[in-house]
Amino acid sequence: MSAAALPERVLQHGRYETLAMLRNGEQLVLAIVLPLLALSAIAFTPFFDAFGGPRLETGTPGVIALCVLSTAFTGQGIATGFDRRYGVLRFLSTTPLGRSGLILGKILAVGAVLSLQLAVIGTTAVLLGWQPPPGGILPALAMLIPGIAAFAALGLLIAGTLRPEATLAVTNLVWVLLAAVGGTIIPGDRLPEAIQPVVALLPSAALGDGLRAALASGTFDLSSFALLCGWAAVASVAAVRWFKWS
Repeated sequence: MSAAALPERVLQHGRYETLAMLRNGEQLVLAIVLPLLALSAIAFTPFFDAFGGPRLETGTPGVIALCVLSTAFTGQGIATGFDRRYGVLRFLSTTPLGRSGLILGKILAVGAVLSLQLAVIGTTAVLLGWQPPPGGILPALAMLIPGIAAFAALGLLIAGTLRPEATLAVTNLVWVLLAAVGGTIIPGDRLPEAIQPVVALLPSAALGDGLRAALASGTFDLSSFALLCGWAAVASVAAVRWFKWS
Protein backbone atom coordinates (compact mmCIF):
# COMPACT_ATOMS: atom_id res chain seq x y z
CA MET A 1 0.00 0.00 0.00
CA SER A 2 1.43 3.38 -0.99
CA ALA A 3 1.91 6.13 1.56
CA ALA A 4 -0.72 8.83 1.82
CA ALA A 5 -0.07 12.15 0.13
CA LEU A 6 1.75 14.79 2.19
CA PRO A 7 -1.34 16.98 2.80
CA GLU A 8 -3.24 13.99 4.21
CA ARG A 9 -0.28 12.99 6.40
CA VAL A 10 -0.02 16.56 7.70
CA LEU A 11 -3.76 16.68 8.47
CA GLN A 12 -3.64 13.38 10.33
CA HIS A 13 -0.64 14.46 12.35
CA GLY A 14 -2.25 17.83 13.06
CA ARG A 15 -5.34 16.02 14.39
CA TYR A 16 -3.18 13.82 16.63
CA GLU A 17 -1.27 16.83 18.00
CA THR A 18 -4.47 18.79 18.61
CA LEU A 19 -6.06 15.99 20.65
CA ALA A 20 -2.83 15.52 22.62
CA MET A 21 -2.72 19.21 23.51
CA LEU A 22 -6.38 19.32 24.55
CA ARG A 23 -5.93 16.28 26.80
CA ASN A 24 -2.95 17.81 28.61
CA GLY A 25 -4.10 19.64 31.72
CA GLU A 26 -0.89 21.63 32.10
CA GLN A 27 -1.11 22.91 28.54
CA LEU A 28 -4.75 23.89 29.03
CA VAL A 29 -3.71 25.97 32.05
CA LEU A 30 -1.04 27.67 29.95
CA ALA A 31 -3.41 28.12 27.02
CA ILE A 32 -6.61 29.23 28.78
CA VAL A 33 -6.18 30.02 32.48
CA LEU A 34 -3.11 32.29 32.30
CA PRO A 35 -4.49 34.45 29.42
CA LEU A 36 -7.83 34.73 31.29
CA LEU A 37 -5.96 35.89 34.40
CA ALA A 38 -4.09 38.47 32.32
CA LEU A 39 -7.35 39.68 30.77
CA SER A 40 -8.96 39.95 34.22
CA ALA A 41 -5.99 41.94 35.52
CA ILE A 42 -6.34 44.34 32.59
CA ALA A 43 -10.08 44.73 33.06
CA PHE A 44 -10.17 45.14 36.84
CA THR A 45 -6.92 46.89 37.77
CA PRO A 46 -5.80 50.46 36.90
CA PHE A 47 -2.43 49.33 35.48
CA PHE A 48 -3.40 49.84 31.83
CA ASP A 49 -4.83 53.30 32.45
CA ALA A 50 -1.27 54.63 32.07
CA PHE A 51 -1.24 53.68 28.38
CA GLY A 52 -4.27 55.77 27.45
CA GLY A 53 -7.52 54.64 25.89
CA PRO A 54 -9.92 52.02 27.24
CA ARG A 55 -8.17 49.21 29.09
CA LEU A 56 -9.65 46.34 27.08
CA GLU A 57 -9.09 48.09 23.75
CA THR A 58 -5.38 48.36 24.52
CA GLY A 59 -4.92 45.15 26.46
CA THR A 60 -7.04 42.49 24.74
CA PRO A 61 -4.94 42.33 21.53
CA GLY A 62 -1.89 41.81 23.73
CA VAL A 63 -3.60 38.94 25.55
CA ILE A 64 -4.38 37.34 22.18
CA ALA A 65 -0.69 37.68 21.26
CA LEU A 66 0.14 36.07 24.61
CA CYS A 67 -2.08 33.13 23.64
CA VAL A 68 0.07 32.60 20.55
CA LEU A 69 3.23 32.61 22.68
CA SER A 70 1.69 30.20 25.19
CA THR A 71 0.46 27.66 22.67
CA ALA A 72 2.74 27.95 19.65
CA PHE A 73 6.01 28.59 21.46
CA THR A 74 6.05 27.41 25.07
CA GLY A 75 3.42 24.66 25.02
CA GLN A 76 4.49 23.19 21.70
CA GLY A 77 8.18 23.48 22.52
CA ILE A 78 7.88 21.67 25.86
CA ALA A 79 5.65 18.92 24.45
CA THR A 80 7.99 18.32 21.52
CA GLY A 81 11.05 18.29 23.77
CA PHE A 82 9.63 15.49 25.89
CA ASP A 83 8.39 13.66 22.80
CA ARG A 84 12.07 13.47 21.82
CA ARG A 85 13.01 12.02 25.20
CA TYR A 86 10.32 9.32 25.13
CA GLY A 87 11.10 8.23 21.59
CA VAL A 88 7.92 9.53 19.94
CA LEU A 89 9.87 11.58 17.43
CA ARG A 90 12.22 8.68 16.71
CA PHE A 91 9.16 6.63 15.79
CA LEU A 92 7.82 9.41 13.57
CA SER A 93 11.19 9.58 11.80
CA THR A 94 10.51 6.09 10.42
CA THR A 95 7.28 7.25 8.76
CA PRO A 96 6.84 9.19 5.49
CA LEU A 97 5.84 12.29 7.51
CA GLY A 98 9.32 13.81 7.41
CA ARG A 99 10.63 16.90 9.17
CA SER A 100 8.62 19.36 7.12
CA GLY A 101 5.44 17.32 7.63
CA LEU A 102 6.08 17.18 11.38
CA ILE A 103 6.48 20.96 11.58
CA LEU A 104 3.43 21.63 9.39
CA GLY A 105 1.30 19.24 11.42
CA LYS A 106 2.31 20.88 14.67
CA ILE A 107 1.60 24.34 13.27
CA LEU A 108 -1.83 23.09 12.18
CA ALA A 109 -2.51 21.81 15.71
CA VAL A 110 -1.44 25.13 17.19
CA GLY A 111 -3.89 26.89 14.89
CA ALA A 112 -6.72 24.60 16.01
CA VAL A 113 -6.03 25.10 19.72
CA LEU A 114 -5.57 28.82 19.21
CA SER A 115 -9.01 28.98 17.62
CA LEU A 116 -10.43 27.66 20.89
CA GLN A 117 -8.39 30.21 22.83
CA LEU A 118 -9.60 33.07 20.65
CA ALA A 119 -13.21 31.99 21.16
CA VAL A 120 -12.79 31.92 24.95
CA ILE A 121 -10.72 35.10 25.28
CA GLY A 122 -12.72 37.03 22.70
CA THR A 123 -16.07 36.09 24.22
CA THR A 124 -14.87 36.94 27.72
CA ALA A 125 -13.48 40.30 26.59
CA VAL A 126 -16.74 41.19 24.80
CA LEU A 127 -18.74 40.28 27.92
CA LEU A 128 -16.45 42.60 29.88
CA GLY A 129 -17.16 45.44 27.45
CA TRP A 130 -14.61 45.10 24.65
CA GLN A 131 -15.88 46.33 21.26
CA PRO A 132 -13.35 45.57 18.49
CA PRO A 133 -13.94 47.27 15.13
CA PRO A 134 -15.51 44.79 12.67
CA GLY A 135 -13.10 45.97 9.98
CA GLY A 136 -10.16 44.81 12.06
CA ILE A 137 -11.07 41.12 12.21
CA LEU A 138 -9.56 40.15 8.85
CA PRO A 139 -6.32 42.13 9.40
CA ALA A 140 -5.99 40.46 12.80
CA LEU A 141 -6.46 36.99 11.29
CA ALA A 142 -3.90 37.82 8.61
CA MET A 143 -1.44 38.86 11.33
CA LEU A 144 -2.00 35.66 13.28
CA ILE A 145 -0.97 33.39 10.40
CA PRO A 146 2.74 34.36 10.26
CA GLY A 147 2.68 34.88 14.03
CA ILE A 148 1.66 31.28 14.65
CA ALA A 149 4.17 30.02 12.10
CA ALA A 150 7.02 32.08 13.59
CA PHE A 151 6.49 31.06 17.21
CA ALA A 152 5.72 27.42 16.43
CA ALA A 153 8.92 27.18 14.39
CA LEU A 154 10.95 28.87 17.15
CA GLY A 155 9.51 26.49 19.73
CA LEU A 156 10.33 23.49 17.55
CA LEU A 157 13.84 24.81 16.89
CA ILE A 158 14.54 24.96 20.63
CA ALA A 159 12.85 21.61 21.32
CA GLY A 160 14.70 19.95 18.46
CA THR A 161 18.17 21.10 19.49
CA LEU A 162 18.20 21.23 23.33
CA ARG A 163 17.63 18.64 26.02
CA PRO A 164 14.05 18.49 27.40
CA GLU A 165 15.06 20.08 30.72
CA ALA A 166 16.80 22.92 28.90
CA THR A 167 13.82 23.32 26.57
CA LEU A 168 11.51 23.59 29.60
CA ALA A 169 13.70 26.24 31.21
CA VAL A 170 14.41 28.25 28.05
CA THR A 171 10.86 28.36 26.70
CA ASN A 172 9.40 29.37 30.08
CA LEU A 173 12.06 32.04 30.61
CA VAL A 174 11.59 33.45 27.11
CA TRP A 175 7.80 33.42 27.60
CA VAL A 176 8.12 35.49 30.78
CA LEU A 177 10.54 37.95 29.17
CA LEU A 178 8.48 38.41 26.00
CA ALA A 179 5.27 38.76 28.00
CA ALA A 180 6.81 41.35 30.32
CA VAL A 181 9.14 43.40 28.12
CA GLY A 182 8.80 41.94 24.62
CA GLY A 183 6.07 44.25 23.35
CA THR A 184 3.41 41.58 23.69
CA ILE A 185 1.01 43.04 26.24
CA ILE A 186 2.74 46.36 26.91
CA PRO A 187 3.35 48.28 23.64
CA GLY A 188 7.03 48.53 22.80
CA ASP A 189 6.98 52.32 22.63
CA ARG A 190 5.88 52.42 26.29
CA LEU A 191 8.88 50.40 27.47
CA PRO A 192 12.20 51.96 28.61
CA GLU A 193 13.91 53.78 25.73
CA ALA A 194 17.12 51.78 26.18
CA ILE A 195 15.47 48.53 25.07
CA GLN A 196 13.01 49.87 22.50
CA PRO A 197 15.32 49.34 19.45
CA VAL A 198 15.79 45.67 20.38
CA VAL A 199 12.13 45.10 21.23
CA ALA A 200 11.07 46.58 17.88
CA LEU A 201 12.84 43.70 16.11
CA LEU A 202 11.21 40.92 18.12
CA PRO A 203 8.36 38.79 16.71
CA SER A 204 6.44 39.32 19.96
CA ALA A 205 6.40 43.09 19.43
CA ALA A 206 5.46 42.68 15.77
CA LEU A 207 2.54 40.43 16.68
CA GLY A 208 1.41 42.65 19.55
CA ASP A 209 1.63 45.84 17.48
CA GLY A 210 -0.07 44.23 14.50
CA LEU A 211 -2.98 42.96 16.57
CA ARG A 212 -3.35 46.28 18.37
CA ALA A 213 -3.49 48.13 15.06
CA ALA A 214 -6.11 45.71 13.72
CA LEU A 215 -8.29 45.31 16.80
CA ALA A 216 -8.05 48.84 18.16
CA SER A 217 -8.17 50.98 15.01
CA GLY A 218 -9.10 48.50 12.26
CA THR A 219 -5.87 49.06 10.30
CA PHE A 220 -3.35 46.65 8.81
CA ASP A 221 0.24 47.12 10.05
CA LEU A 222 2.28 46.13 7.00
CA SER A 223 5.68 46.52 8.68
CA SER A 224 4.70 44.21 11.56
CA PHE A 225 3.30 41.68 9.08
CA ALA A 226 6.53 41.73 7.06
CA LEU A 227 8.66 41.29 10.19
CA LEU A 228 6.56 38.32 11.29
CA CYS A 229 6.86 36.74 7.84
CA GLY A 230 10.63 37.15 8.01
CA TRP A 231 10.81 35.51 11.44
CA ALA A 232 8.53 32.69 10.27
CA ALA A 233 10.65 32.00 7.19
CA VAL A 234 14.02 32.05 8.98
CA ALA A 235 12.81 30.04 11.99
CA SER A 236 11.11 27.42 9.80
CA VAL A 237 14.22 26.91 7.68
CA ALA A 238 16.37 26.66 10.83
CA ALA A 239 13.97 24.18 12.46
CA VAL A 240 13.91 21.94 9.39
CA ARG A 241 17.71 22.16 9.09
CA TRP A 242 18.75 21.52 12.70
CA PHE A 243 15.83 19.62 14.24
CA LYS A 244 17.03 16.38 15.86
CA TRP A 245 14.66 13.45 16.08
CA SER A 246 16.38 11.93 19.13
